[in-house]
Amino acid sequence: MLDFWTKTSGTWINIFAIACGTSLGLILRGRFLSQVLPILKQAIGLITMFVSINMANSLLKVKAGALDGVILSLIALIIGGIIGELSQIEKHLENIGDWLKAKFKGKGKFTEGFVAASLLFCIGPMAIIGSLNNGLTGDNNLLALKSALDGFISIVFASTYGIGVGFSALPVGFYQGLMSVLAGNLAQSLPDPANAQPVLIITGVGGLMLLGLGLNLLELAKVRVASFLPALAIAPLVYWLADNIIK
Repeated sequence: MLDFWTKTSGTWINIFAIACGTSLGLILRGRFLSQVLPILKQAIGLITMFVSINMANSLLKVKAGALDGVILSLIALIIGGIIGELSQIEKHLENIGDWLKAKFKGKGKFTEGFVAASLLFCIGPMAIIGSLNNGLTGDNNLLALKSALDGFISIVFASTYGIGVGFSALPVGFYQGLMSVLAGNLAQSLPDPANAQPVLIITGVGGLMLLGLGLNLLELAKVRVASFLPALAIAPLVYWLADNIIK
């Protein structure tokens, strides 16, 4: 049986990468990055949208009863969005950022950086499948790759939003670490997590949410991404209901 540190090794690498990226972004802030920051932010936004579209394509591989992955994801997003709005998830997430800002005397766009980075780093196929693989087999390669990307993004974000970006390591550590620890119990039900239908629909819904975040980064829209977070938990339930009830 894998020990705790082996199961969560990728998460610790991710936390370290975010901390290093944030530190470097703060050091370079106001110097070189001040001139190229707008184009770098647009580059991150474009890559985010590209990755999100590839993630959303996993919905085309999902089929449950008479419903395909696109319809299932729509149902999950509608229900999840309603729950998210009624429970004011986005407001609570902003309040956490404000509390951390006051606690650690953060300045400027502390909360915006914390919220944007937390959402970007927690939503994605690498976070989901990487955590499962790390917990099931001890393989942290996917999370190591995610860490490299998160570290680079942290440099850009920290130069814009400040130290609030670094505190996104807290939800990343909790989210990925918890998934990795629990993954050992899923070994029998998800022998191949990368191709399991419940994981594919979660990845697809996450891709649609990430697309909204990309639009926000490019300042093309203001999508309330955090309100859709419950959809990630609802998606596999919707799949199970459709697969067992709707024929």
